[in-house]
Parts: sequence; structure tokens; C-alpha cells
Amino acid sequence: MYSTIYSGALLGIKSYLVSVEVDISRGLPAFYMVGFLSTEVRESRERVVVALKNVGLDLPPCRVTVNLSPADRKKEGTAFDLPIAVGMLESLEMISHGAAENILFLGELGLDGEVKAVKGVLPIVREAAAKGMKECIVPKANVREGAVIPGIRVRGAGNILDIIHFLTAKQEEREKILPVNWVDTAGLFGEDVSTGGEKPDFSDVTGQDMARRAAEIAAAGFHNLLMVGPPGAGKSMIAKRIPGILPSLTLEESLEVTSIASVAGLMEEGEALVTERPFKSPHHTISQPALIGGNAMPRPGMISLAHRGVLFLDELPEFQRTVLDALRQPMEDRRVNIARASGNVTYPSDFMLVCAMNPCPCGYYPDKNKCRCTGPQVRRYMGRISGPILDRIDLCVELQSVDFFSLKERYKEESSEEIRKRVSRARQCQKDRFEGTNYRFNADIEASAIGKYCTIGEEEQQCMEQLYSSLQLSARAYHRILRVARTIADLEQTDKIKVEHLMEASFYRPSLEYWGC
Repeated sequence: MYSTIYSGALLGIKSYLVSVEVDISRGLPAFYMVGFLSTEVRESRERVVVALKNVGLDLPPCRVTVNLSPADRKKEGTAFDLPIAVGMLESLEMISHGAAENILFLGELGLDGEVKAVKGVLPIVREAAAKGMKECIVPKANVREGAVIPGIRVRGAGNILDIIHFLTAKQEEREKILPVNWVDTAGLFGEDVSTGGEKPDFSDVTGQDMARRAAEIAAAGFHNLLMVGPPGAGKSMIAKRIPGILPSLTLEESLEVTSIASVAGLMEEGEALVTERPFKSPHHTISQPALIGGNAMPRPGMISLAHRGVLFLDELPEFQRTVLDALRQPMEDRRVNIARASGNVTYPSDFMLVCAMNPCPCGYYPDKNKCRCTGPQVRRYMGRISGPILDRIDLCVELQSVDFFSLKERYKEESSEEIRKRVSRARQCQKDRFEGTNYRFNADIEASAIGKYCTIGEEEQQCMEQLYSSLQLSARAYHRILRVARTIADLEQTDKIKVEHLMEASFYRPSLEYWGC
């Protein structure tokens, strides 16, 4: 007998529906699987047969053929175990034909019949709802993840026997066996989420007023930030506190971030949505595929896992230059395209880049009392960072060692909560300004739109002419100063970019002394 059960597969962070076609006929016992399958999908036949046997369902000798359609797309993962098992049971008439109609199944089967967690539940359930599916049965560990999607009934199963009882029960009894789960997404989000408690707070940062100010500007306009200073100056400490001054994720942003985490298999059991902005800090030995994404079977890299959040690169010159240069295209396009022989996938990578570095190999340049590095050594160390990467850094700030008096006094610094209120107000200005456009933040403004969104008066124009000449700015640097000045003006809740905004923005430029320019 022939049956068709619906499931889903991933393509990047998107998904598509898969028809699991099962045919059981007389003949020599055999189990064939077709449809452009990976190794873990082919292994489903052993897991399914043993799982059904161990729950008391011995299969008769027969010829089983399973086709996963569309057959021209490669299927990966273990989520097809459950729909294959249900299809076999329907073909063997152990459950009535049509009992699984309009139901999508996802789940890996253990040898004892347990339904185990799988990756990518959120994007697959979202696609099922868009395609008009009525119900979805997923592993109990993933049920809250799928239940955030409206318009589809999501049920969680812990064992294959629960699903068999559900499919063989009358319609009015099904709810008692596998109840529908629903998550109130509105309750997961507040207008303001406290950054107190054990979370890193800017009130812990002693001194470093310029670095704190640069971090606030970067957060307000989603600008990329570079901090240069000696060891122990607080660069990493400041970077770890930047997510705490960013506005809370919106529901749409949370769904994007959660989809990426789900595809990467990083969702914890029982977790419904990722509600905090990501903060990713890879070690400087990271490979290019791990940072950008890829490998033979494409997976999201660190830049995609940091989507809508912060990617922190500590000890920037210690990263391989080829790895850093691979960031150039994703930083421009806000997405990364990975091409393989099996197909192309696209992952989003709209992140805020925060970098920290020492000014020389020993870390103390230009303090000649401590630094013993020669001029060529300093230039060679700074030269590990390519010009195109530096060109994508909007703000650069130099930190000095904290003096003993500041440590001794420990006066109360401004908290993350206070800073975030100003950042949120500046973000609201940008939201209103860019409504109806593809821009979201001041950092997104293209050169062609600078004149529209970064208008300056006659006095400010004269100031920029002097800066352009004295600092020997390039056209890209000129536009960068205007974008940063626009953000500074937004923090002050003023529509007009003033001279003081331009002067402050010009201050946050890479030191010509450091880079030997």
C-alpha cells in the first residue's frame, strides 16, 4: 500500500516542505530509500525498524520503498525518522489511511521509540503554517520553539507510541493524548529588559570616558567600533557590556535570531525564543569556514550567529589576515552567500563589529617607558589589518591605562540602563527618519543618500572643508564622519548636525601615528 506523509527540510535558514512517500509491497524483504539523501538520512531505515520493533510493532517481511520529494534537493539531518515511521504504519494499515492528513511530522527516533530533538524546527513550522498545514507534531523538547508560530497547532511527542495512540484515537480524544501547545510571544518581550543582576553593566567600568562615549555612539547608530589600548585598559570589559545598551529585540528580529540558532542546533530544551541580542566572541585561531560559514555541508558561521547583535574580535591583529578579509563582503551586504556543488545557501549577517587590539606586540606603544618594540615591529604588527577592513570601521578610540586614583575612588559610573535609554531614543529617531526605506540605522546610509539624511549648514560645511584638508580625508572617510555626526545629533535629540557633532565624529578616526600613514 502507498502513503504520503509531510515533513520539512532546511535550505539555509529557510525551509521547504518534503513529501515522504512510502510504498510497501510483497516481495523479498528489502528497504530502499531514494531522494538525494545524506548518510544520516539513509541511516533512518535502521533506526525506524528497530524503534518500531522495540515498542511492540514487528514488521512483516516485505519490500519497503521510501522516496523523499523533491528528489533534486539534498536532504540532511535526522528529522525524517518520524514521518518515515508514520508512513510505514499507514501503508501497513496499522493506522487508518488519511489519519495523518494535513499534519507535518518532525523528529528523530531512538531505538527505544523515543522522539528526540532535531534542528530547525522553528523555520520548518513557519513554512508549514505559510503553506496551509493545520497541525505539526514535533519532539517534546522542541515544542515551545515551534509553538511561537501562529496559525498552526503544534503538539509535542515524547514517544512513537504517543503518536500512534493520537492517530488511532477519535478526533475529540486527541487533545487529551497530545495537547496543543501555545506560547504567548508578547509575554516574552517587554519594552525594557533590566540589565541588572549578574549581567555585565557599564557601572562596573572605571574611567575610560572616551571609550564609554564611543560605545554609546556605536550602539546608537549600529556603527563598527575599534578599541586600541594596552593590556588591562578595559577593552574586553567594555565590549561585553555593549549588548546591554542595545535596545531589546523586536519579535521579528527574535524570530530571525532564533531561526539561525535553531538551524545551528543551539536552542536549549524548552526554549521558545532567543530574546537577548547575541554576543559572539570567537578565538583568534578560528578558521574561515567557522567564522563565515560553510564546510562541505553549509552551516551558519559566527557572523550569522551574531546576527542582530555584536561580533567581538579580541586581539584583532592575531586573526589570520585571510579570515579578516573574508568579512569584507558580508559587512557590506549584511548577508553571506555560500556556494557549493550541492547548491547555494544564504545566511543573514547583519552584525555590529566590535574589535579590540594592542598597539604593538608588547602592548604598550607609544609609552617608551614600557614599550621596547622597534618602529618596524609596530608597523608590521599594525599592518596585519588590511586597509579595506579598517575602512569599514566607523569609530576608533584609544584607551589609556587606568590610574590608581580612579581605581581607589571607584566613583559611581553611569549604568547600562541609563545609557540604553539614550540609545533607544536615538534609535527611535532613526526609525522615524528611515520609515519606508531599506535603511534601519545611520550606519546603513549609502553615499548616494548622504546629502538627504546628513544635511549640514554653511558653517558646518566650512568645518568639513577644513577637516577634509587638514586630515587628508578620503571620500569614504568624509561620508563616515557625516554618518557618525548624524548619530551624535540623534543622541542629543536634534535634527541639525552641528559643528561640535562633526568635530567629535572626526575625533573617532584611526590614529595616523599607529598605522604609519
